[in-house]
Amino acid sequence: MGRKRKGRDISGWLVVDKPAGITSTAVVNKVRWALDAKKAGHAGTLDPEATGVLAIALGEATKTVPYITDALKAYTFTIRLGQATNTDDAEGEVIASSDLRPGDEAIKAALGAFVGDIMQVPPQFSAVKVDGERAYKKARDGEEMALAARPLWVEELVLVDRPDQDHVVLEMTCGKGGYVRSIARDLGESLGCNAHVQSLRRIWSGPFQASEGVSLEEVDAKAKTTDLDAYLQPLEIGLCDLPEVRCLAESVAKVRNGNPASVIASDVDYGEEVWASYEGKAIAVGTYRGGEIQPTRVFVA
Repeated sequence: MGRKRKGRDISGWLVVDKPAGITSTAVVNKVRWALDAKKAGHAGTLDPEATGVLAIALGEATKTVPYITDALKAYTFTIRLGQATNTDDAEGEVIASSDLRPGDEAIKAALGAFVGDIMQVPPQFSAVKVDGERAYKKARDGEEMALAARPLWVEELVLVDRPDQDHVVLEMTCGKGGYVRSIARDLGESLGCNAHVQSLRRIWSGPFQASEGVSLEEVDAKAKTTDLDAYLQPLEIGLCDLPEVRCLAESVAKVRNGNPASVIASDVDYGEEVWASYEGKAIAVGTYRGGEIQPTRVFVA
C-alpha cells in the first residue's frame, strides 16, 4: 500500500507569473510546499527561460486541468532575425546566419502561412518522446532526429513591434501543443533570413491572466501562512468553457457516487459535456442526457 501524502486538503487555482530561469515543475513544487498542499499540478508547461502565466491546480482542481490545457493561450515573443540556433531559442548555439533583414511588410505577409490549422515540427530540444526517450535528451547527445509534424490551431499571429532591424515582436493566440520556437524557426526559414526566439512570455491562458499572477517572491514571503490562500481562485474557474447545469438537492449524493441524476439545464444539447453545480460549487463533470447528467469526473467535497 502506498504512503498517504501529507498536507492540507486544499483545492483551487494559483496563478503564478513565472520568472525566467526556473522550470515549471520547480514552480509547482515550490507552490505545493508553500501552501502545504497534498496535490498540485500545472496546466501547460513553459520553457525554463519563458515567463508569464503558469496556472497551478491544487487538490480537486487538478481534475479540471485538461480543460485549461485545451483552452486558447496567448504569447508575446521577440524573434532575433539573422540567426538560427540548435534549440530555436537564445540558449542554443548558432548554427546558421544571414545578413538579410526583411522589411515589416514582408514579415506581415509571411505570417499568414502560420494562421489557422497548421502543421509544425517540434524543436529538436523538446519534450516529445522518440523511441520512449525525450527528444531533448537525444539532442544533448548530439543526435539529430526527424520529428513528426504535429497539428496546431493558430487563432492569430500579428506583428506588434519592430525595435530594430534585428528584432521583431509578435503576438500569437493558439491552441494546445504549440511551440513558439518552431514558429520563429519556420518564419525565419520562410523569409530566408534564419531566426530564433529571444524572449517569450505567456500573457494569458484560458481564463487566467499574467496581470493577476503572484510572483515567486510573494510565494516565498507568504509561504506557510494563510496570506497566500488569499490568492487562490476557485476550481470552478477551470470549467468556465463548459456549460453549467444545476443539481437538485436530492441529486447531489447520486452524482458524487458516479450515478446519473436529475439536473436543471438551459441551452444545453443532448450528449454535451457539462459541469454540475450545487449552491455554486462544482459537483461533477459529465454528459448531459436530457434532464440528467451522467458523471464522468466527480469532485470530492
